[in-house]
Amino acid sequence: MTFRYRVRDTLGNSHAGRVEASSADEATLQLRRGGFQVLEVEEDLDDLGPGLFSRRARKPDVLYATNQLAVMVDTGITLSAALDNIIQQEQNPSLKAVLADLKSAVEEGSDFSAALARHPKLFDKTYISLVKASEATGTMGKMLERIAGYLRKELETRGKVRAAMAYPAVMMVLAVGVTIFLLTFVLPKFTPLFERKGVELPKPTRLMMNLSALLLDYWYAWAAAAVVLPLAVVLARRTESGRQAWDWLKINLPILGPMFRKVVISRSIRTLGTLLSSGIPMLDALELSADVAGNYHYERLWRSVGQTVTEGRQVCQALAGSPLFPPMLVQMISAGEQTGKLGPVLERVSNYYDQEVETSLKTVTSLIEPLMIAVMGVVVGGVALALLLPIFTLSRTPG
Repeated sequence: MTFRYRVRDTLGNSHAGRVEASSADEATLQLRRGGFQVLEVEEDLDDLGPGLFSRRARKPDVLYATNQLAVMVDTGITLSAALDNIIQQEQNPSLKAVLADLKSAVEEGSDFSAALARHPKLFDKTYISLVKASEATGTMGKMLERIAGYLRKELETRGKVRAAMAYPAVMMVLAVGVTIFLLTFVLPKFTPLFERKGVELPKPTRLMMNLSALLLDYWYAWAAAAVVLPLAVVLARRTESGRQAWDWLKINLPILGPMFRKVVISRSIRTLGTLLSSGIPMLDALELSADVAGNYHYERLWRSVGQTVTEGRQVCQALAGSPLFPPMLVQMISAGEQTGKLGPVLERVSNYYDQEVETSLKTVTSLIEPLMIAVMGVVVGGVALALLLPIFTLSRTPG
């Protein structure tokens, strides 16, 4: 949600603008953390968009805008002028409104990182931290270019994983749909014939007919289960214990588990390497790496590493022996710490893991494809066999 606000800074100057938050209380808290005295906070009813079907700003839109901003700022154009140029060319109304708010905040004297923090749905903590570091070092253009590369890698990996998962998902839906069609439409057509002939039905046929009757007689229960079960899973994942169980299952699945592990590791070490190379302190970088991990168990691991580092130990010592990290990666981290080049080493390792993810995706696809075909064959073949066995019996019955 977007909220309009009016605040007063420490010098007594009034400021107005918009902030993204889940509630008015959270918006007020964000503004107070920025050192402002909050005068007014209200929901921005005009920010509902130009229409019901207007396209929201997405990560690819942010990547495109960041690339443009990096080029213009690096060539000497002021941040405000660069934002204004992007606004004039931007076709997405939602992103255009966000960029206009950023430009307004910058012109009012706010830091760019503080302006980005008003829109946490588009600009995560890593993005904001990198921009904040560049403000301190005066390397905004180079940092925006680094951020764009970071976002590009994230989107490429996410797109590849989704593409690989789309095929088995479609095949699963088809398998379930074909099974339901055969059991509720095709099989009942033959049931009266078998009853008239009085033939003794084989066990596979009786099993399929009982399952067909169960689906037809209690269709409302199956329909309710199809709605309730996914909803229950979604709600359970929002609890800590449910998320813990779900994330454990993802990284321990027989075929998909190793791939999910590599995706999480790649994302975490890429973030850590990018942050350290950009001058972010180690403890802050570890905390942000935990935030972007996307898996409960890896988040806990990174936070435990942060606690270990505060005790004066090295990152490799905290990761050594963990079943979540391969020993080879721990050795590379140890080498990076010993040479004082941990950030660049992690960035190179993350590129290696990106290639490993791509290889794993191809392996998973090559394994799942014949498996799903076999499942479809068993399902369709089982129903066909249940229909044909009584027909064979009838054909052998005299008269």
